[in-house]
Amino acid sequence: MQIASPIANQLIKRNNINWQGSGDRTLIFAHGFGSDQTAWRHQVAAFKSQYHIILFDHVGAGKSDFSAYSPNRYSSLYSYAEDLVELCYELKLRDCILVGHSVSGMISLLAALLAPTLFNRLIFVGASPRYLDDVGYVGGFSQSDLDALYAGMKSNYYAWASGFAPLAMGNPERPELAVEFAKTLSLIRPDIALAVAKVIFQSDHRAELPRLRVPTLILQSNEDIAVPLAVGKYMAEQIPNSHLINIPARGHLPHLSAPDVVTNAIATYLAN
Repeated sequence: MQIASPIANQLIKRNNINWQGSGDRTLIFAHGFGSDQTAWRHQVAAFKSQYHIILFDHVGAGKSDFSAYSPNRYSSLYSYAEDLVELCYELKLRDCILVGHSVSGMISLLAALLAPTLFNRLIFVGASPRYLDDVGYVGGFSQSDLDALYAGMKSNYYAWASGFAPLAMGNPERPELAVEFAKTLSLIRPDIALAVAKVIFQSDHRAELPRLRVPTLILQSNEDIAVPLAVGKYMAEQIPNSHLINIPARGHLPHLSAPDVVTNAIATYLAN
């Protein structure tokens, strides 16, 4: 890819944008909270011979430009969606397939609402429109649960990350997976991590689901501490032209813990 625009070059630095692979179609992989673009390495290896692949880090994560972060700018998921749309426009991407893990599922949805012609398919991996329980809705967390989580992050962020990573990752018989997630969590500045966590866990994007018109695949682990099975079913009922697959995987990061399962599900969907 040839980049001529100074703005595009700024975005490449801001979001640590990388690309590889070849093909007529473009796959964009967007990581979740506490992770970065390296989490997609198994899928990149599987798809790079057939697709042009775009990888990036959200501002405040991975090797992004941390100086670009401000709590005012990133006070909602819309700002991350605007970053994604800007990225696509400046890199002259069109008709992309956008794969979003966790919070990037809703970021992808918002980006598709802002600029629907940029994306021809969305794929959610462990996504949720709302993490808080509500009347008639099971999100998986009470406000007291989240307050305790925030308190732990504020008290000793690195100790919290070491304890949270195994819970989120699941698969206790493979501790190296939790070690990897704890490492990427620990790369985030504690103040940024806490602010972003509050934005994510207090958000509610249920009302936007029915507005989405881009065909969407919803992949959900059968055992996910962060996203109950009811959430995937709810999204499939609310999003037109969507398809839910409960995948045989444990943990909130199945693209790392069960990469072949996730890769095969994506490949099957894209082949249809």
